[in-house]
Amino acid sequence: MDYSNITTPTELKRLNINELDGLCATLRERIINVVEKNGGHLASNLGTVELIVALHYVYDCPKDKIIFDVGHQSYTHKILTGRGQAFDGLRQNGGISGFPQPEESEYDAFTAGHASTSLSVALGFAEAARRNNADDNVVAVIGDGALTGGMAYEALNAIGSEGLPITIVLNDNNMSISKNVGAMSKYLTRLRVSKKYVGMKNEIKRAVSIIPLFGDGILHVLEKGKSLLKRIILSNKMFEEMGISYYGPFDGHNVGELIRTFVQVKKKQGPSIVHIITDKGHGLKSAVTDPEHSHGISSVGTIGSDDFSAVLGEFLTEAAEKDNRVTAVTAAMAIGTGLEKFALAFPDKFKDVGIAEEHAVTYCAALAAGGLKPYFAVYSTFLQRGFDQIVHDVCIGNRAVTLCIDRAGVVGADGVTHQGVFDLSYLLPIPNMTVMCPTDGDEFRKMLDFSLGFNAPLALRYPKSYSQNRPHTEIVYGKWEQISVDKKSKVYVLCAGGRALDIALFAAESKKINVINARFVKPLDTEYLDGINKKGNIVITVEDNMRSGGFGMSVLQYFNSRGMLCKCAALAHDDMFIDDRDISSSLKKSGITSENLLSVVKSLE
Repeated sequence: MDYSNITTPTELKRLNINELDGLCATLRERIINVVEKNGGHLASNLGTVELIVALHYVYDCPKDKIIFDVGHQSYTHKILTGRGQAFDGLRQNGGISGFPQPEESEYDAFTAGHASTSLSVALGFAEAARRNNADDNVVAVIGDGALTGGMAYEALNAIGSEGLPITIVLNDNNMSISKNVGAMSKYLTRLRVSKKYVGMKNEIKRAVSIIPLFGDGILHVLEKGKSLLKRIILSNKMFEEMGISYYGPFDGHNVGELIRTFVQVKKKQGPSIVHIITDKGHGLKSAVTDPEHSHGISSVGTIGSDDFSAVLGEFLTEAAEKDNRVTAVTAAMAIGTGLEKFALAFPDKFKDVGIAEEHAVTYCAALAAGGLKPYFAVYSTFLQRGFDQIVHDVCIGNRAVTLCIDRAGVVGADGVTHQGVFDLSYLLPIPNMTVMCPTDGDEFRKMLDFSLGFNAPLALRYPKSYSQNRPHTEIVYGKWEQISVDKKSKVYVLCAGGRALDIALFAAESKKINVINARFVKPLDTEYLDGINKKGNIVITVEDNMRSGGFGMSVLQYFNSRGMLCKCAALAHDDMFIDDRDISSSLKKSGITSENLLSVVKSLE
């Protein structure tokens, strides 16, 4: 059968259940082909094909709301909601996003790029439906990895208290990006592997299968039976004690069983949790075997480059051999942040806290207070979640925590929810915080070496990769580095990070300018700024961050406080969210280019 014409939920519902396995196989093949070409999140989407087919078969979207957590598992949802042809443009400029976006489709109920948000969103939609006297169904699809985030528990507590008819689908694949950790993972494992429980549950299912008109009555029987079993065998009281009915675990790749389950749970009045077991990467052997490395893959033809994360991993591994204080912390991102080898070499010094950035920051503060030397490796977009902890737990106490902020600046294909363009703006105002921007791997190593003896909060901010290594002077606290000097030029370009430096050096090939590596974004090199604050001089800052509150604004503020004599301009991102899918294009749209730099210089001369 040709399933290519199944492009809407209405067309999906015309199929009989026996035809859905063929549809799932077609969808899985489509996802593999597009992701291998464009890049994207492969393993997570292969694991949710049957689940999403079942949800759209039972529920009536967009009236009913399906909330994804995290949204990178929604590719099947996009294909089945009128975006089948557009799927070829996944994560490309002008194409569809890799995450749910309401601006893209009415079927995308809510933006979802970060983990642990879906339960709060679901409760909000359910309350809105109650207040509006609407009969909308609300379904939250949350992974077991996202349940390591504290926000999920805040929402669970509220959901149980409110008692609204929300269906929580716990997609349990024992993975987030890295392998799950913590007590919740162990708890779900007990539910997942208890043969005695599963065997007795199946006996109950067979016994009640003889009851005529399989329907409302059977739910009551199953609830009572499974509740008894769980009390006897598993002491599984967590969800029930919170006021949330628990069903499962079910085979997440048995589309018929999922449909029958959702049909019955849909009739319930209060909150329910449906626990399903899926294989991350299901249907593709390489992805099943290695789901961590298949979580996010690069597009065909992507040119390899030198990654800052590799430098971090190598340095910390070497440092830990000599310094017992060194501890590496990650929030379910060991591979992405370069800590995979460190974890193998020093399992007792490596701490993966799961998707719990707030906890990670405070944990590091306490490690430092206890005499250790913690390094928290985290993507810029995810560090946003730990802002209060940085202020309250790290900086007020002046704790020697080193934040290794990866994927800073624009990130390309992952789009608006993952841009790392806010960290300078929220870090620079915090007292006791020092912020540095390495321009390449060699300078990063120098900064990391400097960090070992630095006894205060420190943030090292860098994008995924760098273009080349250059010779650098030694690190002196608060001092900048002159890269290209022309004593006849009155133009000074202050660069925060490698992308800015590349832009300035390219411009210097066609015009005589002084290029300065502003390796310390905080504190500013005020001695250098005082020296160039002269009438006739032109000072331009370049940064891959928002203009408001960023490096350029700090320089301008300093000049104003001293009585500004020079002409000053800043190249940075303006007041807008960036949803461009290409790094070069994003920089160009914001005017962070060599061409615009030269244009600004000309306008000020």
